[in-house]
Amino acid sequence: MGSRITFFEVEILDWKTKQQLCFLEKVEPNATISDIRLMFHKLYPQWYPSRQSIRLDPKGKSLRDEEALQLLPVGTTATLYFKDLGPQIGWTMVFLIEYTGPLFIYFAFYFRMPFIYGLDDRFPSSRHPVVNLACICHSFHYIKRLIETIFVHRFSHGTMPLRNIVKNCFYYWGFAAWLAYYINHPLYTPPSYGQKQVNLALIMFLTCEAGNFSIHVALSNLRRDGKRSKTSKIPYPTKNPFTWLFYFVSCPNYTYELGTWIGFTIMTQCVPAIEDTLRLMNGIWKPFRKNCLLLKHTRHWGVGFLSGGGLAFVELGPPPHF
Repeated sequence: MGSRITFFEVEILDWKTKQQLCFLEKVEPNATISDIRLMFHKLYPQWYPSRQSIRLDPKGKSLRDEEALQLLPVGTTATLYFKDLGPQIGWTMVFLIEYTGPLFIYFAFYFRMPFIYGLDDRFPSSRHPVVNLACICHSFHYIKRLIETIFVHRFSHGTMPLRNIVKNCFYYWGFAAWLAYYINHPLYTPPSYGQKQVNLALIMFLTCEAGNFSIHVALSNLRRDGKRSKTSKIPYPTKNPFTWLFYFVSCPNYTYELGTWIGFTIMTQCVPAIEDTLRLMNGIWKPFRKNCLLLKHTRHWGVGFLSGGGLAFVELGPPPHF
């Protein structure tokens, strides 16, 4: 006779009121939290899986989708707690909204809509060539981001709370408007050192954009075995020269992003562009400073796959030989 399977019973309570929401019978021991989410969704269609937080303790952390019921510290009658995370939106859609906004906002200023600058006889009718170039570069930057979002990026987490979309878009849309207002202003003053300054800045801008794209592709290739893969892989330099920056820094995509905005700042000689460059530098420095203590106690660290732009430092052991 074959061994008998011991089925589990799962009681799911509301994390706040402790009221029983459902009682699942004959749940297989190898069922995962993802399976339990689906069972719960069948009983409560309004709470789709990505909206559910299933946990062992009312105030504890959410259990991961891949965790098996039989490996959790529970008996054959398990008590789990449910929390509604609210309406969710996919990360792909989040980035599409974030990056599409700056394109149209910048164009509104570039074409000098009357309600923005008004009508004044002192305003010249023609634009300085660098203003046209800045519009092309700004559009290229965000079109590249849209293409990467659709064809390159792979996300560890599928969704984000819908309520966060306003906060996420505020920076991208607000900064695009602030930047575009000054660069496209009829009284805009071109760079002090003329065309040489513009040309050098343009080379820097395009080089860093190419480098940023190369790093994003390299990071994406780490997840070729699936978006939900939990296998830890570390990116290393390849034959692509843009990836050689991995020899020196853990997050070359941020390094190239910084270089992109430095180039744009030099090209336009615009204060808002300088402000964004400083903000980006501060954003890179904070997680780096936070991990400095970790670096003191390990011989070699790398960066894991980025999720929604986050930094994931992973211990590698002794540095590899190339």
